[in-house]
Amino acid sequence: MTNKRKIINDPVHGFIAVEHPLVFDLLEHPYMQRLRHIKQVALGHYVYPGATHSRFHHALGAMHLLNMGIEVLRSKGHRITPDEAQAAAAAILLHDVGHGPFSHALEHSLAEGVEHETLSRLLMQRLNAELGGQLDMAMAIFDNRYHKRFLHQLISSQLDVDRLDYIRRDSFYTGVTEGTIGSERVIKMLNVVDDNLVIEAKGIYSIEKFLIARRLMYWQVYLHKTVVAAEQTLIQMLQRAKAVARHDGDLEASPALRYFLQRNITAERFAHPSPSDDPLAHFVMLDDADIMVAAKRWMAHPDTALATLAQMLVHRRLPAIALKNAPFPPSQLDDLHQQLRAQHPELAPHAHHFVFSSTVSIRAYQPGNESIKVLYNNGHLADIAEASDILRTGALSNEATKHFLCYPKHLLRAPAQWT
Repeated sequence: MTNKRKIINDPVHGFIAVEHPLVFDLLEHPYMQRLRHIKQVALGHYVYPGATHSRFHHALGAMHLLNMGIEVLRSKGHRITPDEAQAAAAAILLHDVGHGPFSHALEHSLAEGVEHETLSRLLMQRLNAELGGQLDMAMAIFDNRYHKRFLHQLISSQLDVDRLDYIRRDSFYTGVTEGTIGSERVIKMLNVVDDNLVIEAKGIYSIEKFLIARRLMYWQVYLHKTVVAAEQTLIQMLQRAKAVARHDGDLEASPALRYFLQRNITAERFAHPSPSDDPLAHFVMLDDADIMVAAKRWMAHPDTALATLAQMLVHRRLPAIALKNAPFPPSQLDDLHQQLRAQHPELAPHAHHFVFSSTVSIRAYQPGNESIKVLYNNGHLADIAEASDILRTGALSNEATKHFLCYPKHLLRAPAQWT
C-alpha cells in the first residue's frame, strides 16, 4: 500500500501537508506534473532572475491556504464535512491545470479565445472520468454549483486563496518586498455570513495591505515594462510562427506545438473532440520547453521575421518600450514603421510584429456583487470600499490603464523624445 499522506517543504509557507488520498493521486497525475514545467510568472525571470517558480508550486501553496481556511471556519462553528474539505482541496489544486506554456502570456496565442479556466474544467472532467466520479463535488464547488457557496469563494473571489498565495509567492521569488502580505493573518480573520465569505472588522488593515500589495505587484512585476516587452516578443514570435506553419505546411517544432501552429483550435473543438482529433490530448503535452526549444531552432529559419523574433527572445534582445497614460500619436508609429522599412526592407512586410502599440490595465479591487464584505462586532456588514479610507478615495477600485509602444531598439534609432 502506498503511503498517501505526505509533507512537502515549501519555502513560502513551510511544511504543506497532503491530507487527502485523492489529493495525492491528483498530484501524481501527469496533468499536475506538467505544471512543474510552466513558470508561474511567464517571462518575469527576464527581469527578476529568481522568478523561476512554477504553477505546481503555486497550486500547492493555494491548497495549503485553503486547508488552513477550512480549519479556521470550522473553529468558528461552520460545518464542513471531510468530503467537502477534500473536494475543495482538489478544486483549488486543479484550478490552474489548464494553463499553457508561460501561463497567461500565451493564453490566447496558441488557441485564440480559449481561457485557461475553460481548459481546467475540461481536464477536470477527464480526470473525473478516470477516477470514477471522485471529482463530482470538486467540480460543483469549482463551478459554483455546490450549495455552500463560500467554498467556491475560497477558491475564486476577490479574497480567495489563489490570490493570497500568488501575491506572497511571487513577491518571495522576485524579491519585490512590496508584495509581502500576511496571508495567514487574513485567513484567520475569515468568517461566513449568509453563506458568503466575509472578513472580520479587525482584519480590515490586512485586507487594505493585501489590495495595495496586489496593485504594486502588477505594476512592478506582472506589468513591469520590460516583462511586457519580453512577453510581447514571445506573442509576436508565435503569431509569425503560425503564419509560416500554415503557409509552408510545416515548421520545426514538437508534435504538440506543431499541431497548434497549423490549426485554428476553438473552445468548441476542445469541448467536442473527434475520435481522430483530440486537441486536449495535444495541449497536455505542451509546456515552456516546447516553446524555447522551438525558438532556438527558429533562430536559423529562412523566414527573416521569424528568425529575428526568435533571436530577440532567446538572447533577451528585447524591444524598447515606452509607457504613458494617453495613447501614442499615430505619427510616432508611422515614423517607426517607415524607419524599419527603410533600414530593414526584408522585414517591411512584417513590420507590425516589430512596431506596435497596445494597453495594459489593472484594478486592484472591484466593488459590486462579489465585493469583500467586512463583518463588525454588532453583525453589520459593509463593503470594504465603504469601510476603508483608502478604497473610498478610489485609488484601488478605479481601473488604471497605461498605453505602451514597442519597437526593436537594436534595429532602429530611438525617437528624439516621447511626448
